[in-house]
Amino acid sequence: MRKLIIGNRAYSSWSLRGWLACKQSGLDFEEVVVPLYDSDWDKRREGDEFAPSSGKVPILWDGDIVVWDSLAIIEYLNEISGGDKFWPTDPAARGMARSMAAEMHSSFQALRRKHSMNIRQVYPPKQPDEDVLQDLQRIMELWAQARARFGGDGDFLFGQFGAVDIMFAPVVTRIVTYSLPIPRFAPAYMNAVLQHPFMQDWIAKAQEEDWVIEQFEMPAQ
Repeated sequence: MRKLIIGNRAYSSWSLRGWLACKQSGLDFEEVVVPLYDSDWDKRREGDEFAPSSGKVPILWDGDIVVWDSLAIIEYLNEISGGDKFWPTDPAARGMARSMAAEMHSSFQALRRKHSMNIRQVYPPKQPDEDVLQDLQRIMELWAQARARFGGDGDFLFGQFGAVDIMFAPVVTRIVTYSLPIPRFAPAYMNAVLQHPFMQDWIAKAQEEDWVIEQFEMPAQ
């Protein structure tokens, strides 16, 4: 049985990506939730299950195979689930989708640093810092291009829900949490992501969590 170890659903954006990937694969897996930064966190990270990732979540075990990092988990699950659930079939669309996923993986540090994920909160609007606005502008450009070129009649960036939507799902939640400014086309896509059954399941479970991390419970300054 595959086992995915994740952190708090309310706060862990990378865990959300790894979990969505497991759900999208259609393969059976066991999920193990560990509270981030609790009194046992440092000791837990030193255990054998976390050693390959140096204590980071998510981490996926499939027998003796271990995969960590959300994008690597997506690619691994794509390989073992038939190769038809994560990326567009059209080569041009697939090339763009992979590029967007990689850019999401490596970029937008200001948005991540100043607006950490917290699914349980919605804060009043506040003017974001300039570097955050630049990140948002680039993200909106990517979304608009994908929708215009390859969205077709579907609700997601490349029509059907897939890897790119998984990678951007935590951005959608951040925009909601911090009431960040977005263009008029974006809410339709965001709503499609938020209403996806997998996201609804994650959000509901996040609301039920008792763990609170104070550093993630404050609005952006």
